[in-house]
Amino acid sequence: MTMNDTEDHHSRHVKNTSDTLPPVVAGPILRKSDAVSACFWLACSDDFQIHIHCQRNGDILPATQQVQTISIGTNLWVSLVTIEFESSLHEGDYIDYSLSLADSNGQSVPLDEWHRSVSYHNASSPGFVYQPRIRSLIHGSCRKPHHRSEIDPDTVDCGDGLAVADDLLAHTERKQWPALLVMSGDQIYADDVAGPMLYAIHQIIRLLGLQDESIAADHPDNFSRLHHKDPLYYTRETILPRTPLAKSVRDQFFAGARKPIFTSDTAHNHLMTFSEIAAMYLLVWSPELWAFVDLTVPEGLSADQQQTYQHELESIVCFQTHLKKARRVMAHLPCAMMFDDHDVTDDWNLTAGWEKSAYGHPISKRIIGNALMGYFLFQGWGNNPKQFDAAFITRFNQAIRHPGESAHDHFLDELFRYDQWHYVWETNPALVVLDTRTRRWRSERSLHQPSGLMDWEALTELQRELIDRESVLLVSPAPIFGVKLIEAVQKVFTWFGQPLMVDAENWMAHPGSAYALMNLFKHPKTPANFVILSGDVHYSFAYHIEVKGLKSSPDIWQITSSGFRNEFPDKLLSWFDRFNRWLYAPWSPLNLLTKRRGMWVAPYKPEKRSKGERLLNGAGVGLVTLDDKGAPSQITQLLPHGKKVRFFKSDKDRQFD
Repeated sequence: MTMNDTEDHHSRHVKNTSDTLPPVVAGPILRKSDAVSACFWLACSDDFQIHIHCQRNGDILPATQQVQTISIGTNLWVSLVTIEFESSLHEGDYIDYSLSLADSNGQSVPLDEWHRSVSYHNASSPGFVYQPRIRSLIHGSCRKPHHRSEIDPDTVDCGDGLAVADDLLAHTERKQWPALLVMSGDQIYADDVAGPMLYAIHQIIRLLGLQDESIAADHPDNFSRLHHKDPLYYTRETILPRTPLAKSVRDQFFAGARKPIFTSDTAHNHLMTFSEIAAMYLLVWSPELWAFVDLTVPEGLSADQQQTYQHELESIVCFQTHLKKARRVMAHLPCAMMFDDHDVTDDWNLTAGWEKSAYGHPISKRIIGNALMGYFLFQGWGNNPKQFDAAFITRFNQAIRHPGESAHDHFLDELFRYDQWHYVWETNPALVVLDTRTRRWRSERSLHQPSGLMDWEALTELQRELIDRESVLLVSPAPIFGVKLIEAVQKVFTWFGQPLMVDAENWMAHPGSAYALMNLFKHPKTPANFVILSGDVHYSFAYHIEVKGLKSSPDIWQITSSGFRNEFPDKLLSWFDRFNRWLYAPWSPLNLLTKRRGMWVAPYKPEKRSKGERLLNGAGVGLVTLDDKGAPSQITQLLPHGKKVRFFKSDKDRQFD
């Protein structure tokens, strides 16, 4: 099937041609960095020769570089550039870096204006501060482009946590910049896509020459129709799998109604092909490609769909205004990333029954695999570059060149078996990032009981990683210590066989993983200070936890910042907050029924909130300041328009700034 065979009115709205594409279409994003190396991710519109020059105090730093490049389309090349310094960096060094590109004829590509656009303080190029000791960091998750705030319904713009982070850097001296940007999940929403975003994605697919994709030679469905002739705006749930194998999963919903395997109630525009996933990442990370998109309402929508499209369009237009800021902050802070469910699909691997259904059908298996390929290329690759050797990159390239063919499916099978998405950055404290999605502890009682977020082997490996460390920054996408009432509601739904209805995937939902995790904190060689960074839940809070009965209990802090651009229903959260305080007060006997009954859990109070309030709603980014022992000295949620809310353990703490 050729482009000419399938082109229709949707093609007319690409504003320009590839001749006018900018050389850099996304990035640079600073990824894993240490004393002897720095890693950069970027996407270009041609197969340029890439060189990154690093300077310290105006002097070129002697270094070698390795460039790994993957061709994604006719006009899209994604590269990971690793700089190896000949001598070690010193703490506090500010490293300027500049990008040079040369075309196939060796001609240099002018980039002066581009360099200034991604720089702070009128600098001629971007840079970063080498900070092996983490004195402060920013963190968050859940960045949904078309989110609209319920807290302030009079505005369509709820802000963007990455733009808030950019404002922090722009108004802070370099020496005081946070050391890391930790992104703990849902960097994209593959299962919850606005109509204007999906329309833009299809224009970018054509603009960059990304490939079409079939399911299988003997399968009647063909994904290539989704890019051109049959995009199925707002109706994609109609082609999601509905097989007899999935009936047991579907029956958990509404009296056996025929529901698709994918359980999201917002799957009307679910991304399906790898090209759609790739275009989505480019559009949420960079402003460059939006200039080539026409968001005029596409033809063929019903009156109701047109109304929905216009409503979503307002939020998408506001989202675009923050992208220059988002790109800039990611170019200056080392970015640590980890997937959560929406990076792939809602309820990803929540139960063994879900897994059996989803991986047992070629369409759902391909959709999950394509999202996982996208995660590797845009996120996982830069977390631990040495983990992916040349042979792995070659197999990825083969899968890209032959979409829908055996090389593609074989590579997806390899990704499904891969069990090393977790990683450690040897900072001080060490950053230990958990994979809570692909190594799950499946229930032995029922296919439809929630799986544990990590299995026994993974938790044992984690314990070995933590032994003899003085302090640790532990990144768990879902909070380890969450809101007890919400977890209790999830447990009730699980009792009635409906865990998928309430996303019952907290750490306490599976007895085995819960008890193994609690015992980990009691290990005699466990770190003295645990700072757990989480997101996922669309509200923010902080707890201090100690183990009962231990003479030298570790100090544990659960710090949750969510979301970058998402919020919990405000009135509902207020009621949950209130009832949680009443039902699970320190004197309440209900605490004895929880798996955390061996812990003292003291909630922090958000500043300038009503009496007793513990949970903070509002899109933004978390800022955590650490003392010399790795314990939090200040916990703050930064909100749009310069607002900030600090969390205090008690009224006495308010005197400390």
